[in-house]
Amino acid sequence: MSTGSPLRHPDAGSRSQMTKRAWWLVVLNIVLPGSAQVLAGNRGLGRFGLRTTLGLFLVLASAGVLYALNPELVFTVATNSIGLWILAAGLLFCSVLWVVLTLDTLRLVRLVKARPKSRPYIAGLATVVMVAVAGTSGYGAYVATTASGVLSTMFITAPSEPPADGRYNILVMGGDSGSDREGMRPDSMSVVSIDADTGQAVIIGLPRDLNPIPFPEDSPLHASYPDGYGYEDHCDVDACMLNSIYTEVDQKSPEMYPDAEAAGSEPGIEGMRDAARGITGLTIQYYALIDMQGFSDLIDALGGVDINVAERLPIGGRFEDLSDVEGWVEAGQQHMNGWTALWYGRSRHTTDDYDRMARQRVLQQAILTQFTPANVLTKFQGIAAAGQQVVKTDIPQGALGYFTNLAGKTKALPMATVELVPDNGVDPEDPDYEYIRGLIDAALTPAPE
Repeated sequence: MSTGSPLRHPDAGSRSQMTKRAWWLVVLNIVLPGSAQVLAGNRGLGRFGLRTTLGLFLVLASAGVLYALNPELVFTVATNSIGLWILAAGLLFCSVLWVVLTLDTLRLVRLVKARPKSRPYIAGLATVVMVAVAGTSGYGAYVATTASGVLSTMFITAPSEPPADGRYNILVMGGDSGSDREGMRPDSMSVVSIDADTGQAVIIGLPRDLNPIPFPEDSPLHASYPDGYGYEDHCDVDACMLNSIYTEVDQKSPEMYPDAEAAGSEPGIEGMRDAARGITGLTIQYYALIDMQGFSDLIDALGGVDINVAERLPIGGRFEDLSDVEGWVEAGQQHMNGWTALWYGRSRHTTDDYDRMARQRVLQQAILTQFTPANVLTKFQGIAAAGQQVVKTDIPQGALGYFTNLAGKTKALPMATVELVPDNGVDPEDPDYEYIRGLIDAALTPAPE
């Protein structure tokens, strides 16, 4: 475009020409930031803006291609603290540059020369887009820096464990440290077994009243309980139950696992891991301990969960006649807040432990459904704050890219369950572990087509 262009050298006395020029400059600034300055203002600033804009487009395009070819690599960068801080710095820089270019474009427009009726629309469009783009970039920078802090707090720095027989097996425990208990005791326990390639997952529910509970020979608990934990009521706490292993090791014999804390775990957790290995026969690479007291905060941060309740359930209460219940979870389709969902999963009256296990699986699935990218981004602050209080795990931060990619595959597939309950042929008071492991093997091994 020549130097005689009306964009650079307009007829300031023509309101018609100045109005058209104003619209052109504002639209050019929106479509290709920096182009307005190249055509009508400071060419140095304009070239810098154009280079930055084209560089951003190139980075986004490259990220899209890389995601299509190797999504795990993109997730690895996006869950790495250094990568997140670099992303935050880039977004903040783009936000500031966009504001500078837009304000400079409004200066070039010379609104006082445009038609009076057009002035608020021209200024309004430029301002609204500036606030939207700069605000989005600024929020993205905030999310990146906050995520970096959350991930560094929740996940450990350690080498990744390899899959065993092509699968990752994660012990998931819901911890409840009520006022009537000495220490924390897992109230719900399961092993989530995930195919390392396809993401196909199987949830193995572990009832707390299994007795006796075997330990692998390499476990320090095997020497104390060679016939199994709880055999002939042999244990060092009041109730010889699966979840009592955590309390016993944590309170009575933490020296059994001297390296637990250095590895991002706890002695009680390691005792539970050995119990899960003994029950299932699987290698348990990682654990996740969920604090049920803070669980409701996470559900509230997600905006609640939708669950179809099979039967009316009491909230609270200790008396058999239910005279002291605090409320009810009604039957039917319900949208639950965190407090109600927590009681849906833990309610004891009128049901047994096996019913609770089944409800907790339903609750887990409902929460996973709420973890959509849009939901997480729009409610990130609350989710991040709740997440730091809810989850303790030994999954290393360096493995998050892989597991994030794997989780995407898992979510797209149906999830199988193996409940070790009487309806499935398991007698918790006299468990046949060969039969139990046969059930697990059948669920983990795909049926031939």
